[in-house]
Amino acid sequence: MAGLLALLFAFPIAWTTLGAFKSPTEANASPPVWWPHDWTTANFTKLGGGSGGSLTTYIAHSVAVSLLTVAITTVVAVLAGYAMAFLRFRGKNVLFAVSIGVLLVPYPALLVSLFTVMVWLGLTNSLLGLGLVYSTFQMPFAIYMMRNSFDSVPADIVEAALLDGCGRLSALWHILLRLVAPGVVTVVLFAFLAAWNEFLAALVLLNDNSKFTLPIALVNAQNGPLNTVDWGGLQAGITVTMLPCVVLFVLLQRYYVAGLVAGTGK
Repeated sequence: MAGLLALLFAFPIAWTTLGAFKSPTEANASPPVWWPHDWTTANFTKLGGGSGGSLTTYIAHSVAVSLLTVAITTVVAVLAGYAMAFLRFRGKNVLFAVSIGVLLVPYPALLVSLFTVMVWLGLTNSLLGLGLVYSTFQMPFAIYMMRNSFDSVPADIVEAALLDGCGRLSALWHILLRLVAPGVVTVVLFAFLAAWNEFLAALVLLNDNSKFTLPIALVNAQNGPLNTVDWGGLQAGITVTMLPCVVLFVLLQRYYVAGLVAGTGK
């Protein structure tokens, strides 16, 4: 049964990957051509055609924004989760509740306010500004995840580290990070996948073709002659987009599952 479900989920991935290498005639054929007879990479070269950029440029922009999002989200979430779990300060529970409450606000509803802030800061049409916006949206879940991860660590370990001469940050860096590694990996994976695949914020904040990310390029790739859908170009773009996500998930799956259940058994 599990094998059947795996095949069912793998079929769209295989179909899209094969479609990326089909000629325009085979990609748009009806009934569909299951196996490409004339293998071609022209669909990949078309992704950057006529949009002021190239496929390599779009990928580089998506990688840069995703890594920036991962770095900001992970650093802030680890420090915030550590403070929420082990430090005592006034308003800690209220601050945590407010950060989680942001998840209840619809994502598009925040874009208008964030766009106004980005204009005021001069960060519109900027990959740095886009990374900051993505980090903002990822922060509530990341803080929640890291707080649960640190909650699963016995307080005696922290106290022992402090008695042995470690400072708060030293104990975090040398001891606790190794214990909450699954939670950190989960935050990294979620932040990367969200930033890599995000379309709406990039569409709103970026207006220069030379700074577009890969999801924006897919919109241009789907347009064929006479307003038709270029299925070959679209499937090539989807293949390029999903490849890093699949590889990362397969490599980090063990840590990802452990991170999701962190703190549930305490």
